[in-house]
Amino acid sequence: MNIKIRKGVKKDLPEVLKLIKELADYENAIEEVTITLEDLEKDGFDKKPCYWFLIAEDKNQIIGLSFYFFRYSTWKGKLLFLEDFIIKEKYRRSGVGSMLFKETIKICKDLKLNGMSWQVLEWNKPAINFYKKHNSEINSAWLNGKLSKKQIETICSRLG
Repeated sequence: MNIKIRKGVKKDLPEVLKLIKELADYENAIEEVTITLEDLEKDGFDKKPCYWFLIAEDKNQIIGLSFYFFRYSTWKGKLLFLEDFIIKEKYRRSGVGSMLFKETIKICKDLKLNGMSWQVLEWNKPAINFYKKHNSEINSAWLNGKLSKKQIETICSRLG
């Protein structure tokens, strides 16, 4: 293998969308993916991007992805939120994930951020073990809340 980690660019987005769907399928939630290629292009490559990503390549073939954005914590300040971290199944347990994860951590250091956070499903033991191997804290005390676009529209329609 000849692994290269680089910043993601617009022409990577079709492969990025495939990786997003691969992860959703692994998490038994493929029907939850509603984002389109057009959404990714608009949201990531306009004047104020909503996200950035790193790509792991082997012989110019995309094999992994670190997809992130910045969030602000009233307790900690500016943080990197790792939205998705995906390595194609064939390349898992080969060191590619560690390379990509470490490059993402370097972004935090280079930008002088106050930390990095992410979510992991409680049943995803391989991912949990990966993060623990990198000296990460996995906190089970916080529960996730969310509202879908449809729920927001319903609530707002009731507000009049």
